[in-house]
Amino acid sequence: MEELMTYDKKRIFMSHITNPLPETDKVIVDIVNYVLDYTITSEDALQTAHYCLLDTLGCGFEALTYPACTKLLGPVVPGTIVPHGSKVPGTNYQLDPVHAAFNIGAMIRWLDFNDTWLAAEWGHPSDNLGGILAVADWLSRTAIANGKAPITVHQVLDAMIRAHEIQGVMALENSFNKVGLDHVLLVKLASTAVVGKLLGLNRDELVNAVSLAFVDGHSLRTYRHAPNTGSRKSWAAGDATSRAVRLALIARTGEMGYRSVLTARTWGFYDVLFKGNNFTFQRPYGSYVMENVLFKISFPAEFHAQTAVEAAMALYHKLSEMGKTAADIQHIHIRTHEAAIRIIDKKGLLHNPADRDHCIQYMIAVPLIFGRLTAADYEDNVAADPRIDALREKMEVKEDLAFTRDYHDPEKRSIPNALTMTLTDGTVLDEVVVEYPIGHKRRRGEGMPVLLEKYKTNLARIFPTKQQQLILESSLDFNVLARMPVHEFVDLMVTP
Repeated sequence: MEELMTYDKKRIFMSHITNPLPETDKVIVDIVNYVLDYTITSEDALQTAHYCLLDTLGCGFEALTYPACTKLLGPVVPGTIVPHGSKVPGTNYQLDPVHAAFNIGAMIRWLDFNDTWLAAEWGHPSDNLGGILAVADWLSRTAIANGKAPITVHQVLDAMIRAHEIQGVMALENSFNKVGLDHVLLVKLASTAVVGKLLGLNRDELVNAVSLAFVDGHSLRTYRHAPNTGSRKSWAAGDATSRAVRLALIARTGEMGYRSVLTARTWGFYDVLFKGNNFTFQRPYGSYVMENVLFKISFPAEFHAQTAVEAAMALYHKLSEMGKTAADIQHIHIRTHEAAIRIIDKKGLLHNPADRDHCIQYMIAVPLIFGRLTAADYEDNVAADPRIDALREKMEVKEDLAFTRDYHDPEKRSIPNALTMTLTDGTVLDEVVVEYPIGHKRRRGEGMPVLLEKYKTNLARIFPTKQQQLILESSLDFNVLARMPVHEFVDLMVTP
């Protein structure tokens, strides 16, 4: 026993003095090189980023009509106004960039209506706009105050493309949800990288910032799943993009990073949080994700149910043509893909709006009964209608393996759902299959005019007619908007 203890002491002693500085993890190097060295040349990506910016802000404006969201917004100390600080669109708040990022991020995500990326991991890349816009606005105002050139909206669009790409490419092959981590980890990572570039971090500082994002504490998915589904899922991304701004600012002070944060034995991310597995990658970073991102255009529904809701609307109109209603439905068979079953297939009591907008049965029942699905339909007053739960009980959800394969196929990236309805008189209606939602790249021509109408509708929720017109004149034309200083664009969207 004494010999073993002596050996252990020697081993510990040798480990203590043999402590070479590790190489920086390649995953971090690749992100930093992409952010600092890659030039965005894709016109498709830039045009899509333009639509994404408008839609994302519009989602935030609609969220401002919900007190559950607005109660979380504003300064920590009431009445605080930060000189040259970031303004929060749709409000009169002017905050430090860290807290402004939380405000903007929470607005964007509140109603689950902004863009989506589906892969091994899913998420909402436009969540990163919280940190991007807050920092760009603050830097632009500060530059003008010091007689320097402002940040332009084109730089915001560039940052959005890069944030989408980092989050989306990481998500293609790496499932964080399968180890219990929430996808907002990727928001924190992507926001840290692109915000760091906006802040002017050099290569070493940006490496440090990205490593700090990985070594940081990460959110559990507890709040996204039964029996704990709750409203934190609506502000978790705001929290992540805000934390990213804080970490980038810390790195700007010269604070050290952690080069082998992923690969360090025992204490690194892979061993502690990823079951010892390394990240894998399907493709290098470019502009693929923004070019292929999915927009939620017609329905504020969790994206795996978008096509199911579209199919339900088609069946609602079919029932109307037949002179029938949801009361005439005996059974609904739902063919879907594995991810939908894992996330939104729910039986039993639904406790709150966050629970309901992650239940495929609820999101099918409402349009079959009312011929619509809006954000307000997740509220308690609508959910109290007994017809909804009664219809949910008549639904059967099954995985279609072909649907699951097409969901993961990089050439298809479909989000298919199919509904077969049987009526109480024994009539079986033809199955309605929808493979690609209106927000899919394959339906861009059909979808973008509807997306712009959604944007205009959301502006009208907050701003008087004259202000709406000024915003539209500046924002609908890509070339006009891209050249505009960020702070001037944001100033168009503040309220008294």
